[in-house]
Amino acid sequence: MTIDTLRQVPLFESLDDKTAKDLSELLETLDCKAETFLFRTGDAGDAMYIIEHGKVRICVQAFDGREVTLTELGRGDFFGEMALLDGQRRSADAVVAEDARLALLSREHFLSFMRSKPDVALEMLTALANRLRHTDELLRQSATRNVNVEEAARLTLADRAADILAEFGGSWKFIISAVLFFNLWVLINTWLLADSAFDAYPYLLLSTAINMLAVLQAPIILMSQNRQSHKDRLRSEIDYQINLKNELALNEIIQRLKTLEREYLQLASEK
Repeated sequence: MTIDTLRQVPLFESLDDKTAKDLSELLETLDCKAETFLFRTGDAGDAMYIIEHGKVRICVQAFDGREVTLTELGRGDFFGEMALLDGQRRSADAVVAEDARLALLSREHFLSFMRSKPDVALEMLTALANRLRHTDELLRQSATRNVNVEEAARLTLADRAADILAEFGGSWKFIISAVLFFNLWVLINTWLLADSAFDAYPYLLLSTAINMLAVLQAPIILMSQNRQSHKDRLRSEIDYQINLKNELALNEIIQRLKTLEREYLQLASEK
């Protein structure tokens, strides 16, 4: 990995040339195929990864058994640093989403580098705080986009027509139009045509037309309401996923910050 590639990682972007060169010499290159598991939840944590190219998906298993993607990382991103620092087991799964080349930094080499360069600990604290803010924004945008995509994929011509008719049938435009039409109908058949009226009192033709309109309008409105109910269920599901992702991400970031704080205080005391 070149120094320029290394500096694309927020964690190391402020390193001087000599420090960045020293760190790059500790990295090992790892080529991975798509759908390869780099590690699973519970595996021993002994390395940090930096993506040179390709994509890696970080995910966890929810309580109901579904796979929940926390984030998808690309070129210049890093992951695995939590277990690298505290030596604990992995808290999530890492899956290669696209063929990728990774730079691997072992725990032993990293801790040795941290002891010689304590300023790196401060850089990592800043990078993790920025990731927390960015993750919340990405999750919010992702949820909005998912709702629109889901609705667009399910929307048919009949659904569009039902929505338009239901919207018009439940508006003041429809009420005013119906009142004007009924009054005009009565006026024509009562006063203008008189004895030659085509629908004289009690206006049976008008009554039949109104009954047919009501019969047809009711299921159209129900169709639109059913679609709205589906949309509400979808929105509730996405809200649940957002809350779950935020909860997992916040817990993970808090643990990382606590670990980094302990490491930095220890390095500061040693200096």
